[in-house]
Amino acid sequence: MTAATTKNVASNKTNLSGGWPVAFWFLLPSLIGFTLFFFLPTLRGFYLSFTDWNLLANDGEFTGLENYRTLAEDDKFYDSMLTTLWYVVLNIGSQTILAIMIAVMMDRLTNSTTIRSILLLPWLMPNVVVALLWLWMLDGNFGVVNAFIEWLPLGWLFGDGPFRFFQDAGKVIPAIAAINTWKFTGYTALLIFAGLQTIPKTVYEAAAMDGATELQMFRRITLPLMRPVLALVLVLTIVGSFQVFDIVQVATGGFGGQPGGPVNASRVIYLYIFQNAINFNDLGYAAAISVVLVIILLGVTAVQMRLLRAGESDLA
Repeated sequence: MTAATTKNVASNKTNLSGGWPVAFWFLLPSLIGFTLFFFLPTLRGFYLSFTDWNLLANDGEFTGLENYRTLAEDDKFYDSMLTTLWYVVLNIGSQTILAIMIAVMMDRLTNSTTIRSILLLPWLMPNVVVALLWLWMLDGNFGVVNAFIEWLPLGWLFGDGPFRFFQDAGKVIPAIAAINTWKFTGYTALLIFAGLQTIPKTVYEAAAMDGATELQMFRRITLPLMRPVLALVLVLTIVGSFQVFDIVQVATGGFGGQPGGPVNASRVIYLYIFQNAINFNDLGYAAAISVVLVIILLGVTAVQMRLLRAGESDLA
């Protein structure tokens, strides 16, 4: 190595080490926002979980682990978790499969930006608007979905109508999962599509020359090379699915219904937290449920990252 090269390397190291102060100032607005709107509220929520807090009086007393003892014996909490888990299974299963299929078709067949824009339209709509839209479309009296089922006809598949999706205990969670699948599949597909762009096209060309079919290339090339991206997508979608609230609140509470109904068949965990904090004025107990939910989601995320080997890539 020549003296000039050694000098350039040393200069580059100096520039890299000197870049941290500059980077800090760029990160500072995000750090302030994270501290004010996430870290400090999280600490306060953790403290409130050890209190009997009156939201209206904005005051309470320290009760230690009493909220957690109550939580351990609360059948409604376990029912809400099971309902949420059932929703997560339906939503993630349908959303992930559809998103992968759409992303692969976009990657292999078209690069149209118009199609990508159309896919994002449902995701751009506010959740409350989506819930109101599907509340009308799934209505048992004048909803277009019932009319469509009758017109096809699909009675042999769904049974005799009209179908009151949000008033039927067996249909309400699948209906909510279908709504969220419709809303978020396009966004999830674009995340996967972005990951597909990192796979060299020469890999597919070599496989095609060897006689591999599209299905074989998908199973042996696309899925293994997409593992880190799929891990990220699954973490985001599963955590987001556990946080479903507004669509349940609006869709099941519309037209005189009871949020979480019928007979609490759609009372997901976030709705149960909301009911304890607002309806029952028991903010301390709601905070305890939130803390337990955070711990559960951290555990689920850690297991996912471990099983999917998210930090490894076959492209390296």
